[in-house]
Amino acid sequence: MINIYIRNILRFFTVVLLQVLLLDNIQLGGYLNPYFYVIFILLLPFETPKWLLITLAFMLGFSVDLFNGTPGMHASASVFMAFMRPFTLKNFSPREGYESGTFPRVYYYGIEWFTKYTVILIMSHQLFLYLVESFHFSDILFTLARVILSTILTTVLILLSQFFIYRK
Repeated sequence: MINIYIRNILRFFTVVLLQVLLLDNIQLGGYLNPYFYVIFILLLPFETPKWLLITLAFMLGFSVDLFNGTPGMHASASVFMAFMRPFTLKNFSPREGYESGTFPRVYYYGIEWFTKYTVILIMSHQLFLYLVESFHFSDILFTLARVILSTILTTVLILLSQFFIYRK
């Protein structure tokens, strides 16, 4: 049990540092922005209480906001994603439910399940983030293009991490 806490604390700091030191410097044509830090929310255990999930998401987003100078944008998008996570997990749960001792990973539930779960949550995060960033609907097509392309890039990075980093 302690091992899970230590692993998640290390994952928190790793994804924040990876995001702010490397991935925030990648912006391709104004459309593609990889937000890999959301993997922390995606990979939290199924049994994580909602209050803790939302608190951790706020801390994660706030940490990214501190480094980027974007007061509250990433924090609010991360909290929204954490709010959506239980509903998404409930909608994609296997008939017999989630097995005890498993985590939301490709290894346990397959690529199809993980991809659907990831795309829904990342798209909700990106949509919230970019709508808060633009704060108007005049360039909605540009905003939607950014949401879709960034969702694809972030999803691909997270899926690749499942095969390279989180192997059993």
